[in-house]
Amino acid sequence: MTERLYYRDAMLREFDAAVVSCAPAPAGTGFEVVLDRTAFYPTSGGQPYDTGSLGGARVTDVIDREDQEIVHIVERGIDTGTRVHGTIDWPRRFDHMQQHTGQHVLSAAFDRLFNVRTVSFHLGAETATIDLAREVTAREVTEAEAAANAVVWENREIFVRFVSEAEAQTLPFRKDPARTGELRVVEVAGFDLSACGGTHVPSAGMIGVIAVAATERFKGATRLTFVCGGRALRSHGRLRDVVTRATRVLSVLPEEIPDGIERLQAELKDAGRAAKKTQEELAGFRAAGFRAGAATIGPWRGVLSAQPGCDAGALKTLAAAIVSEAGYVVVLIGDGKPVPVVAARSADVGFDAGAWIKQAATSLGGRGGGRPELAQGGMDATPEQVLDFARRTLTDR
Repeated sequence: MTERLYYRDAMLREFDAAVVSCAPAPAGTGFEVVLDRTAFYPTSGGQPYDTGSLGGARVTDVIDREDQEIVHIVERGIDTGTRVHGTIDWPRRFDHMQQHTGQHVLSAAFDRLFNVRTVSFHLGAETATIDLAREVTAREVTEAEAAANAVVWENREIFVRFVSEAEAQTLPFRKDPARTGELRVVEVAGFDLSACGGTHVPSAGMIGVIAVAATERFKGATRLTFVCGGRALRSHGRLRDVVTRATRVLSVLPEEIPDGIERLQAELKDAGRAAKKTQEELAGFRAAGFRAGAATIGPWRGVLSAQPGCDAGALKTLAAAIVSEAGYVVVLIGDGKPVPVVAARSADVGFDAGAWIKQAATSLGGRGGGRPELAQGGMDATPEQVLDFARRTLTDR
């Protein structure tokens, strides 16, 4: 059994220990080193493992085995019986301590104010999340966040102790412990009491700040994303940079950004409508020329044409303009991969554009479909191959 130094002193950054065993790790990932004592925290309870070094060898993972031994994955082997010096990657550890302790305080705030239980906790590389047992309102989030930060700014002491199973049964835990026997208890003075094996800061002030970054519905409840301490500072910096850039681009004050975006959206819609009208007018002029030059294809007047630079939307507008008069079948091909193809027919013509597009997709490779009067697809072929297929299949009718 490995003695867990972090249980008693989460602030411990360096330690000395003896190597109990060392063996190659599976799949050539390094070596598995077991020590008689360690300050390295293994992945557990939603908190990731520590990194650092052992005897100068880099520690890349820490695993808590069922036999109560902690396995350190290191980049090179270390002789059994050797005394080694361990060093924790402190910025990573302290970040995890800020987030994990912040989670205890934030979860307790939701529990105390609104009787909302935390179902699970996950500590990621950039943010952390808690899943709450029900959906919460924006007001509840704001009030819980404020209550949690009040605890931080009061710099309440955080106690860690071990209690027997009998004593544990008398304690008012926020959440019933999942384990039996002796328990490690983390208490935020006067605010929270939880059974937890993770690492925590010794006073709430070291959390710095707890900021809720986002909420979302998740499995009928709420998933809440938050950041604490250094992460909150970095998040604020990114937000500041975005706001600064947005105010410069929009030529507004920070509080005017939403109105500025709405104004741009309205202008964009107006421009889009104007562009569509212009495109339709231009298509009308071009359609007259296409109709004048239409050839006889089978029983119809047909327009088969490649239109470089046109996407599917432009092809549909032009095709619709051509077939607005009686007696025409149209196949237009644009640019892209797959090649956009639009087929259309006049209202008096017995041609199924949707069926033809599907036939072309089957023969040339691709996909598509649509209504008998107008259809589109994307073909895995060149424009010339599509045009050749159109000539053959329409002339044969």
